[in-house]
Amino acid sequence: MSATYERITATHQIKVGFTVLKGIFISAASATPTITIYDSGTASTGDPIIIGVFTPAAATNHTFTANGITASKGLYVVISGTVAATLFFE
Repeated sequence: MSATYERITATHQIKVGFTVLKGIFISAASATPTITIYDSGTASTGDPIIIGVFTPAAATNHTFTANGITASKGLYVVISGTVAATLFFE
């Protein structure tokens, strides 16, 4: 199995179009950090939420089942506070 990855430190459109979210690694988190992940092909928080707002902890890996989480429109990640994260997706 292979996956594409992208490291982010701010709100970012990860991918547009069908994708499968395989996991997220949080390398740093401080200053009241939160992350929300949307199934969105645009920078929009009006689309369905894949993962609701959560407070990440540094040095934490979140791996999703063997099949991952399917997003039909794309992946849009909203970050507040200070967060460095790497998302893995197909």
